[in-house]
Amino acid sequence: MANREKISRDMSMAVLFGLLTCVLALRCAECGNPGNIVFILTDDQDLDLGGLTPMKKARTLIGDAGVYFSNSFTATALCCPSRSSILTGRYPHNHQVRNNSLTGNCSSPAWQKGPESQAFPVYLSKQLYQTFYGGKYLNQYGRKDVGGVSHIPPGWDQWHALVGNSKYYKFSLSVNGKEEHHGDHYDKDYLTDLIANRSLEFLDKRSPKQPFFIMLAPPAPHAPWTAAPQYENAFKDIKAPRGGSFNKPGKDKHWLLRHAKNPMSNNSIKYLDNAYRKRWQTLLSVDDLVEKVVKKLEQLQLLNSTYIFFTSDHGFHFGQFSLPTNKRQLYEFDIRVPLMVRGPGIKPNQTLKAPVLNIDLAPTFLDIAGLNLSMVNMDGQSFLYQMAPSLRNGSARPYFLVEHTGEGHPGSDPTCPKLGPGLSDCFPDCVCEDAFNNTYACVRMLSDKNLQYCEFADSESFVEVYNLTSDPHQLVNVVKKVDPALLQIMNQKLIKLQSCEGKTCWDTK
Repeated sequence: MANREKISRDMSMAVLFGLLTCVLALRCAECGNPGNIVFILTDDQDLDLGGLTPMKKARTLIGDAGVYFSNSFTATALCCPSRSSILTGRYPHNHQVRNNSLTGNCSSPAWQKGPESQAFPVYLSKQLYQTFYGGKYLNQYGRKDVGGVSHIPPGWDQWHALVGNSKYYKFSLSVNGKEEHHGDHYDKDYLTDLIANRSLEFLDKRSPKQPFFIMLAPPAPHAPWTAAPQYENAFKDIKAPRGGSFNKPGKDKHWLLRHAKNPMSNNSIKYLDNAYRKRWQTLLSVDDLVEKVVKKLEQLQLLNSTYIFFTSDHGFHFGQFSLPTNKRQLYEFDIRVPLMVRGPGIKPNQTLKAPVLNIDLAPTFLDIAGLNLSMVNMDGQSFLYQMAPSLRNGSARPYFLVEHTGEGHPGSDPTCPKLGPGLSDCFPDCVCEDAFNNTYACVRMLSDKNLQYCEFADSESFVEVYNLTSDPHQLVNVVKKVDPALLQIMNQKLIKLQSCEGKTCWDTK
């Protein structure tokens, strides 16, 4: 009798231990198998100005089936530095990618030898994930002077990466280290569809014995805004939103915004409305991509064991503070990004308000893969606990950093000689979107007070402060109106964040 009780007790303990092991190691769907991951990263897609509106399929299949993050941010509002942060889980001051140029460390030899060798796919590969990459990688990727198309970043099994910046037709891909040229035939060349179809082939051919990670980086909605033929006439009556800070003067803001022409010229407004409409048209193909991938996962009976992430590298603006079209600014329209996730353990129809950064994506992927995060050097933190609290414990960071290194040309723009040197991305009416003195760092706080505090590395040592509770469109710089003691506190937080590394970037107690 005692033997039977002991055997029964031992069996109960074994079952309990097995269940705990499954939960703690996040063995999704079937105990013993790490979660599969699909990561879709768009290019320049805004959140605040309606960027998700045209994507009905993606919202239904990902957001409604899981979670929307209402406070998702990029650590920097520029393509190459932001994508480098996504890949490494690090702030720009730690991965040292400053802008989209080779001299700014974008896909440079220093990047390849250092941060790229410690990016999240390297760790996933060690966890025996089968990995696939399709689409835009980094703006300078594929240049002959940095290894050309034969350079395949470590950790990727299948590599179908765009050479250079976003294009829809007439581009080259590095396909597993060999150059593949594409023309302008929709059926075989349109990049968004091409990477979607190749990811489906990868799913069909993968080994069912190992988990997989798929990263799809379509060009949309980045310029040149080339829609698929079936979507070229969509949204005929759509214009850029006219509310908030649209066509408002950059009063009390840093020099770059104070110089912008206000009111904007009719040509600038016509241009930005056209851009807004065309961007929505290109996003319809991304919507199709989402649908294709979800249907394939469902067909292969993998949907319930797969996490699907959807986000953008940064936001975008269309006439806010009289800046026609670009990114690179510290304001909400440029630093907020869409983020939707569905997957095992995530309840549907959730909207989560705790802040999440793009540097948090990499540690979240590794957390899903069952990796011990204390073994990796990343500035971000996993947000798996937010999506699936039954699987993880955690706490949200109280504040975070946004930083940007301004970019300009040594000489004057020949069409705008009166503005002097140091500017870039200038429109015909001499409104410039970036400059050397557009270098800034901000503390963004949400949990205690809804504040943003920014310092510029310019001759004025300019400071901007916004109370986003009373002023959600950041119309009024309140730096001269707030308590100096608060300014000092924010300055100290900023100093700490600008030198943070690893855990000190989010464990701010």
